[in-house]
Amino acid sequence: MKKFADTPFLPTEVEIEAISDNEAKISAYPFESGFAITLAHPLRRLLLSSSVGYAPIAVKIEGASHEFDSLRGMLEDIAIFVINLKNIKFKINGDEEQVVVEYSFNGPKEIKGEDLNNADVEIVSPDVHLATINSDCNLTFSVIIQRGIGYMPSEDIRDIVGPDYIPLDAFFTPVKKVVYDIEKMLVEDNPNFEKAVFTVQTNGQITPITAFKEAVSVMYAQMSVFNKVFDLSEVTVSDSGEEPVELKDLVVKIDDLNLSARSFNSLDRAGLKFLGELVLMSEVEVKNIKNLGKKSFDEIQEKLESLGFPIENTLPENVASALRRKLEQLKA
Repeated sequence: MKKFADTPFLPTEVEIEAISDNEAKISAYPFESGFAITLAHPLRRLLLSSSVGYAPIAVKIEGASHEFDSLRGMLEDIAIFVINLKNIKFKINGDEEQVVVEYSFNGPKEIKGEDLNNADVEIVSPDVHLATINSDCNLTFSVIIQRGIGYMPSEDIRDIVGPDYIPLDAFFTPVKKVVYDIEKMLVEDNPNFEKAVFTVQTNGQITPITAFKEAVSVMYAQMSVFNKVFDLSEVTVSDSGEEPVELKDLVVKIDDLNLSARSFNSLDRAGLKFLGELVLMSEVEVKNIKNLGKKSFDEIQEKLESLGFPIENTLPENVASALRRKLEQLKA
């Protein structure tokens, strides 16, 4: 017998299939009719526009003063060299937002992307051709690699890098292709439910799964603006049939947990202020807190269990996302 519904059906399943290192298929289901495309279309746009990547934004070549110059002993004009450089995909090794890398090559040599690998950057397009130089050429140049999103034209970069560098059009987006399909599926006796299937391909700077995760995070963050008017994050209900999880229970301050001085000091020095921060951590992450000994770990583990949030008991994703947003607000 059919029942009246007072809330939309919440999808419960996610499947991830790795097609290759740089391509993956992500499926989510079951959605009520019309809900899958409501989610899929903005996620596709976010994947293409907000995924973080790396790009060369400027180059300085010894012996060349502008992009229309030429260099003795190099087959390519500087303009062609610049085009080839923009096609090479860099990845910064570390957390820096910008690095300057310097190179020097003696000919004869064909220079490819793989020749630009060093301690600062990794090249994820090793076979891309950069330049061909003969025995008369010493090619010395430095490149500024920047972390960013989207696209920035060279005109906007010129004032940032100064007159010594040739500015480049910067294409940061690491996502090469996003395709989604909406498939019909049967749930119980209803054939009108839907599955959203995303196929994501990247250039190797980040994995498709990382790109998808970042796009979902951006969507949550963009929608959190409504929390200023509507308190949408105060109570979140798990869809797994368990008891409701109230965020107010997770934003209790750690100094209200009555932990021993040793345990509290370790957490405080690590910058942890709220219970929810501990709940979001894995067992390994908690154990790796600096100066946290076994006795302190056991005490924290026992405290979390007594509060109903044992370590490694993963929160539902909607609860975890709402908790992260709430913690960001509190720590801002």
